[in-house]
Amino acid sequence: MVANYLIGLREGLEAALVVSILVAYLVRTDRRHLLPALWTGVGVAVAVSLGFGALLTFGPSGLSFEAQEAIGGTLSIVAVGLITWMIFWMARTARHLKADLQHKLDDAVEAGKRAVVVMALLAVGREGLETALFLWAGAQATSGSDGDVTPLLGAALGLATAVLVGWLLYRGAVRVDLRRFFAWTGAFLVLVAAGVLSYGVHDLQEAGILPGLHDLAFDVSATIPPTSWYGTLLKGVLNFSPATTKIEAIAWVAFVVPTMWFFVRTTWGGPARPAPSAPAASAPVPSAASPAPVASPAAG
Repeated sequence: MVANYLIGLREGLEAALVVSILVAYLVRTDRRHLLPALWTGVGVAVAVSLGFGALLTFGPSGLSFEAQEAIGGTLSIVAVGLITWMIFWMARTARHLKADLQHKLDDAVEAGKRAVVVMALLAVGREGLETALFLWAGAQATSGSDGDVTPLLGAALGLATAVLVGWLLYRGAVRVDLRRFFAWTGAFLVLVAAGVLSYGVHDLQEAGILPGLHDLAFDVSATIPPTSWYGTLLKGVLNFSPATTKIEAIAWVAFVVPTMWFFVRTTWGGPARPAPSAPAASAPVPSAASPAPVASPAAG
């Protein structure tokens, strides 16, 4: 539940930041008449994301066990690739997020209301699809049984918290060091993604696509029983399996070591780059709803 809560919180907060930046920019530049078009795009993006999540959940249910494991393993690995890309993308562009979104919105406004709808749909829809896929993969990896709703509950709570935090940031009620937040949660999500990768590899082994299903690297079930509270916690947070195959262990190490090294260098090791200048229309205007904290996601 903890891992899925964190996934829902981080990915949901990214989407909430995108929406709050776009809404605030239209309000500050006196283009409130375009807000319905913006919210239409956001609504369509949410609907598409929910539909994608439902397809992932119920689509493979009528297939054979091997086919379900093959699909689950493949999608888990795809999810790991997407979330890894998003972690590095946010680490590199967090400080420029506001200016980039405002430039794109200015271009969309010049093209008309339909372009604003499409721009909002693409900006939020990308976040939504990636969130749905990784939440599904994370829930599959950490659920204890087919009827276990704990991962879904954790993800829902994380998304709800993200919406609340996004709204508070927009209203100026709270200030969060978003650069540090994304840095530390990104590092933790690298470990979560490694667990999902390991789970995906195990699925492919059960499907017969990869060998070595019974060739274990270690088995510490006697020391860390899967049913113990600490075994359940490790499973739920990091997808740790007391009985891990050699291929799973190799995949975990091969992913974590270089990914974490590059992430740390990207986030904390590189020199700070100046943010591109925002368009003239984006100059802040004093307002009760001014989203100053959101405008500086890289502030530290």
